[in-house]
Amino acid sequence: MPAKLAEIVDEFASAPREVVLEMLLEFADEMPALPAELKGHEGMEQVPECQTQFFLRAEVRPDDTVQTWFDCPPEAPTTRAFAGILAEGLDGATSGEILGVPDDLYSRMGLATAISPLRIRGGSAILARLKRQIQDQVA
Repeated sequence: MPAKLAEIVDEFASAPREVVLEMLLEFADEMPALPAELKGHEGMEQVPECQTQFFLRAEVRPDDTVQTWFDCPPEAPTTRAFAGILAEGLDGATSGEILGVPDDLYSRMGLATAISPLRIRGGSAILARLKRQIQDQVA
């Protein structure tokens, strides 16, 4: 797991439940804006497992680092938080590091006590689709 993401996981896992929700909102607010060329979701994949419209794209660069893009409406702060966590935690990571991220990432963060299982499944689907895109490019 990339060091930045491991640090985020540890912060969430050790935080009291009432602080976890605040932390999620911070990540939702800090999610990077989608570049203009992706505003219409051209070249992005929708994640239908999410309750809200969620789109993502991963691109493996020649140096094996991965660029990610996520889009989710502001009215879905939990889902935006998942994207914000991945955007920050995976920034500068290699394809191998991202493919090594545990599939139960959000459970490891202790989020099951703060948000619904349905939201956790949506977050897990985001990670799975992101990893599949990366795997397809490195194969």
